[in-house]
Amino acid sequence: MDLDVAAKTTLLKKIPHGLFICGVAEGDLVNGFTASWVTQGSFTPPLVVTGVRSDSTSHGMIQRTGRFSLNVMEVGQQDVVARFFRPQAAVGGRLAEVPYRLGALGLPLLDDCLGGLECHLVGHVAAGDHTVFVGEVKTAVLHREGEALVMAHTRWTYGG
Repeated sequence: MDLDVAAKTTLLKKIPHGLFICGVAEGDLVNGFTASWVTQGSFTPPLVVTGVRSDSTSHGMIQRTGRFSLNVMEVGQQDVVARFFRPQAAVGGRLAEVPYRLGALGLPLLDDCLGGLECHLVGHVAAGDHTVFVGEVKTAVLHREGEALVMAHTRWTYGG
């Protein structure tokens, strides 16, 4: 049986994707990147799951430190999210452009978003060109209520 590549691409792009800024920190280095492969994985304990490109700097930081943050972006914040797509000159370069603070676990939490979660890594699965990281939510900060930004609010596509 052969895979219908066109059908696969079309259908995978129809999976709903939120747009988040994932934050990492290691020593004095902080970094952030756009994450769209994110979902809740468990109620008790509260777990979130995210896919991170295996060859990225942030991937190694998550592996070594065992923690990451997820900042929930609001409808209309595409310009902020787009900054985190761009290549950067050095680790932390993207975060220099947006106000943030370090949370209780020392992870970057953006000031201007719906809120953020800090997570402790409890598992991972390495497969393909991404690693799926499972994090237990340890802290949560809610800045305001609002509608979360999802890929469908933009002209962007990712996946397939």
